[in-house]
Amino acid sequence: MDLFSRGEPLNLLPYDGEVLYYGKIIAADRLNYYLQRLSEDISWKNDEAVIFGKHIITKRKVAWYGDAEYAYTYSNVTKQALLWTADLLVLKQLVEELSGTRFNSCLLNLYHDGDEGMAWHSDDEKSLGKNTTIASLSFGAERKFAFKHKTAKQSLSLVLENGSLLVMKGATQTHWLHRLPKTAKVTRPRINLTFRTIV
Repeated sequence: MDLFSRGEPLNLLPYDGEVLYYGKIIAADRLNYYLQRLSEDISWKNDEAVIFGKHIITKRKVAWYGDAEYAYTYSNVTKQALLWTADLLVLKQLVEELSGTRFNSCLLNLYHDGDEGMAWHSDDEKSLGKNTTIASLSFGAERKFAFKHKTAKQSLSLVLENGSLLVMKGATQTHWLHRLPKTAKVTRPRINLTFRTIV
């Protein structure tokens, strides 16, 4: 039985980077399985950030997994990676095959509903290296995902489908911001896996 379907990627950015959208790569009969397993088996914790000296705890939950106990610092908070679960290893291998990139870690995000999102940012931490590749695999509620050029201010967006893969590579993090806007229309949870390479 073929668990996964294949799609041809399209580059969404007009310049200064490469964002490839593969569409749905997970077979429909596996979507609920992975959403349930990720909900139950992952060690979720509320995300934390220190912004302008103020300690903030988000409603959104996160988890950090990897090949080893890597330290990852963003928003002035450091996380230690947990070792891969069996399901994460299967999904990592699939994403690596499609993207042609080897990943050693994954930051997972759990958005309980559309009231939780992510503000404009770029994943340009030094620990990720220059011109890094990040692969984002989505499960659950479909959500709008937006990009904005840092200087030209040009913007574009797409809807990330249940079981879809988005890959950001090249100079994308240098020149573009991205966000997951909040929306009152979404009442179901979304889990996304962002596979990364810690240098």
